[in-house]
Amino acid sequence: MSNLIRKEAGGNALAVQEQVGQYLTFLVGSESFAISILDVKEIIEIANVTPVPLTPDYIHGVINLRGNVVPVIDLSARLKHRCAEVSKRSCIVLVEVDALEGAQLIGMLVDEVREILEIPPANIQPAPDFGSDIRTDFIRAMARVGDVFIILLAIDRVLSLAELSQLHSLAHEQESLTS
Repeated sequence: MSNLIRKEAGGNALAVQEQVGQYLTFLVGSESFAISILDVKEIIEIANVTPVPLTPDYIHGVINLRGNVVPVIDLSARLKHRCAEVSKRSCIVLVEVDALEGAQLIGMLVDEVREILEIPPANIQPAPDFGSDIRTDFIRAMARVGDVFIILLAIDRVLSLAELSQLHSLAHEQESLTS
């Protein structure tokens, strides 16, 4: 956070805080996205992702993280793009989402982590109701950085455990009907 300190005429310092949010920016396909740095627990390289049979395309698999099984969501597939092609720049961003049993650690497969940006509130605008090929409820806001707009994801909606579970159940039921 950046602090602006202004001195009053009497010599007393008056601290005026400007709330600048820090955001981790990353690429999914050719689009720039960001999430609050407070939501990020860790960024790791892709290694030993175990595929899980009979799961939707957006579930890339699971990893063993210090003895814990962590699901990995293919963010590209979740945002209704094609499945990500893993490259040497691809990585997993670990975040925590709320679940019935408490916080759940989930990995997001992204194409490339870019940088951490400080974005002042004046540069953040509500998401438009049009012009994006992803669900509008996945967009928390749009951030203007220079001449570029970055989509700020609503991570609690994109990785909603209830919705992911419900979608998995529907996909499994449909697969059973076609077999």
